[in-house]
Amino acid sequence: MNSYTSPIGGKPPGGPIPPSGYYPPRRRFGLWLVVLFLFGLLFLSMLSNLGYYLESSSGAGVGSGVRRAMDEAVTENNDSENKILIADVSGIISNLTLDRSGMSMVRWIEEQLKQARDDYAIKAVILKVDSPGGEVLASDQIYERIQSFQESTGKPVIASMAGLAASGGYYISAPCRWIVAHPLTITGSIGVIMHGYNYRTLMDKVGVQPNVFKSGRFKDMLSGEKRPQEVSDEEKAMVQGMVDSTFQRFKEVILKGRNWSQDQDGDEGRALSPAWQDFADGRILSGTQAYELGFVDELGSFEVAVDRAKSLAGIETANLITYEKPFSLSSFFRFMGKTSAENKVKVDIGLDIPRLEAGRLYLLSPTFIQ
Repeated sequence: MNSYTSPIGGKPPGGPIPPSGYYPPRRRFGLWLVVLFLFGLLFLSMLSNLGYYLESSSGAGVGSGVRRAMDEAVTENNDSENKILIADVSGIISNLTLDRSGMSMVRWIEEQLKQARDDYAIKAVILKVDSPGGEVLASDQIYERIQSFQESTGKPVIASMAGLAASGGYYISAPCRWIVAHPLTITGSIGVIMHGYNYRTLMDKVGVQPNVFKSGRFKDMLSGEKRPQEVSDEEKAMVQGMVDSTFQRFKEVILKGRNWSQDQDGDEGRALSPAWQDFADGRILSGTQAYELGFVDELGSFEVAVDRAKSLAGIETANLITYEKPFSLSSFFRFMGKTSAENKVKVDIGLDIPRLEAGRLYLLSPTFIQ
């Protein structure tokens, strides 16, 4: 009689012994798994559309012009009726969108200041800056929003500089009522840069020739395909003029912001040194050097900035809060609608390297230019 061993070991519990080499048919779940997976995708799609419909019908959809209240998170509870908002500005200052909500850094700061303006319990705002700078326009827009917020509400904004607040990072700090820097903070780098590469020599080496058709002789300004000798003095002068005019705006922002702060606080704050423009040449400064030149009002940590915020607001205690973006069902599930080209995987190597675009002006510390 033939012996039988099942594919998973052991012998059948009873009945006739099947012939040698016989294996019972296996159940197939593949089709059912595919069906369940498709039903799951359909369910998620329905949830996404439902969330978008609810947001649109409530007037909070994209482009509706109606703001949704942001969620408030208490980072330090001091059992006080007063609140101090902590608004974080970290990384490259840019108008690029931060996430799937479509909100940029400029818009995020603006929305926080709007809600802080309408909340009577918020007595002051601390701008926590840790940035090497970034785009000229984005930096200027944040500057204008901080300036407008203080003028319309009377609530002080205190800049608390962390490890880095250079170039555009200082630009957005300049309008603040009070600036606190750590002695070892890297700041300064007051200047403007437009960065690019000329790769024509490399093209010539590999035998690549550009074919350019243009409507005007300056239409290919800043092109990396042009030979260095083909860049006219007139073209260089125009580009340098743009840089110089933006640099002049930077100095005006500093002078206006520091003078306004001095008018508000009198001798308690730091006045700009008469020689401050000699140090507005792109060089970086330590927090101590910036204090000596009057670019900052006080040396200390974040806790010093909190104490100063309470002092300027005329309060003794306050809860420290931050704002978080409200949960959006449509934004959460909208990821399912991204194309394969958008679903990219990025590898974090521990370095925050800015990606500069040719032809764009930056307020950026040269230490971080790649």
